[in-house]
Formats: sequence, C-alpha cells, structure tokens
Amino acid sequence: MKKLIAIVLVAVLAAFALVSCTNNVPENTETENTYKVGVIQYVSHPSLDNCYTGIEKALRAKYGENIEIVRQIGSDASPDSDCATYASQFVAQDYDILVPIATPAASSALAAAEDKDIPVVFCAVSDPVAPGFVQSLEKPGFNCSGTSDVLDMEAQINLIKALQPDVKKVGILYTTSEANSITNLGLFTEAAAKEGIEVDAVGIQNDADIPAAATALAQRVDCINNFTDNKVVNNLSVVLDAANEAGIPIYGSEIEQVKNGCLASVSIDYVALGEVTGSMVSDALEGAALSDMAVRTISDATPVVNTEVLDFFGIEMPESYANAETVTTNK
Repeated sequence: MKKLIAIVLVAVLAAFALVSCTNNVPENTETENTYKVGVIQYVSHPSLDNCYTGIEKALRAKYGENIEIVRQIGSDASPDSDCATYASQFVAQDYDILVPIATPAASSALAAAEDKDIPVVFCAVSDPVAPGFVQSLEKPGFNCSGTSDVLDMEAQINLIKALQPDVKKVGILYTTSEANSITNLGLFTEAAAKEGIEVDAVGIQNDADIPAAATALAQRVDCINNFTDNKVVNNLSVVLDAANEAGIPIYGSEIEQVKNGCLASVSIDYVALGEVTGSMVSDALEGAALSDMAVRTISDATPVVNTEVLDFFGIEMPESYANAETVTTNK
C-alpha cells in the first residue's frame, strides 16, 4: 500500500513539474506581423516607375522582408478599368493599406476602400483637394493622405524665357478628365500671363486624340509645355514627333521626360517623392491617423537641360542656367 501511494505521489509530482515547465514557456511566441501593401500604379512610364522605386526603397529599409508589397500596373489599353479591378481585389483580400500612384489610380483606390477600414496613401497627386481625396492639404479629414507632385510653374516659365527669350505663345496638351492637369493648366496660365505669354491649351479625352491635337497645336505655338498628365506622358513620343516636325521644342515636367527628348524642365525627384510616400505608409501602418497627416511635397526643384536637344535647336545655354543638370537623350 505504501509502495502504491509512493508511485502515485511520484506521478503527481511529475505531472506538476510538466505543467510548471509548460507554464514557463513565453506567452508571446508569435513572430512580428507581416504587413500587406497593395500598390496600384496607373500606367508604366519612368516618372511613375520612379515613384514605386522610392516607395519600395523606404518600406524595405523600414521592414526588410517582413512586408509583402504587391504592385499592379494598369495597361495602356484600359488603365482606368484595370486600376478599379486591382483596387477591388486588394480590398477583397484584406490588404492592410492601398498605395495608388497617380490621380486616376487614387480615385480607384478610394472608391474601393469606401466604407472599409483600409487606409489609402497616394503618391504623385498634384492636387488632391480638387477631386475630393482630402478636405485640405494641411488636414485631410479622411482615412487618406499622401504626396503631391505639384509643379513650380513660375520657375518653369522662367526657364522657358531664358532658353527662348522671344517666346510669345506656349502650347499645352492636357487630359480633360484628369483633375491634376486642369489645376496645373490654371497655375501655368496664371504664371505665363504675368510674363506676357499666351497659352494655347488643347484638351484631349483619350490616346487616339493626341496625334491630331499635337500636330495642329505644334503649328501655331513657339513651344509646347508638358505637365505630369499621364495620357500625354504615355504618348510623349507622338507629341515629340509633331513638335520636331514643326521645328519647336517641348518642355517637360521632370527629368525622365527630358531624357526622352524634351528640351528642359524644372524637375522634382520622383524617387525622393516615393520615399516620402513610403515613410507615410509606414506611419499609417503603425497607427498614425491619416486624417491628421498633412499632404507632403518635395520642395527642391532642379533645372535639367538636354544638351543634344539644345544643339538640335541651335540654342545656347543661358548663363543663368550654367549650373543646371545636363542629360542626353535615351537611345
């Protein structure tokens, strides 16, 4: 009997020891969360590609491989419907955050995330107030904020005047459905008027409108100035052909357009803009309220001149832009 009691006692003590050891295992054995980031890029062209490069760079620097970044890019044939589809898919798959690049992509992201608790951080939206993405630049008011690539129109006008002192009329092609382009057109027209320069603006609705519009416009202006208008940028080679045929230069809105054949630009750094966007994404993922997060911009703009195009048109580099960044045309 005593032996039986001893055996039972040993078994009880062993069980107690096992439970004690089990209770000593740390409660939090889970690994860190892996965030799921859905990037919706309107189309593929160098400016928007650079935005994504900056976004990914910032997020990888912060989280390493402990973050899942999926990028979907709209096709040239149907970018608007593609972006709407991608945004809906990201929402249905419970992504932690949507990061649209360019205004049309932001429209799709916000429509898909409406009434959902999914934050949206946009990149390269020149005027997020006009389409209602935010209530104001300082205080967005919604679960949405991001970065603006608003252009310095006065600096751009000064660059055009320096390279073409006799300029009287500047042509603009813009997409009538893109809010950024309409805003930029107003700002450019205002800046040009101060210098006595006329603006001849032609609105297009789709890619098919561009060849005829560019050809007609190039015949009646001294030069063409391009914004960050996605349809026009995506068809820049068509506009360049029309301008070269007419013997006039095109001014771009950032360095990649200058590398692709525009004469010059006062350019912002789209990789840097993407990095700022990525920083805002990480803040939002970690609980910062986008409704109180001011829209951010890149303030420093750099004059960029394509020396091959400069020579083609027989224009000398103005002394005031002797320190401008110079590039040649992509081959």
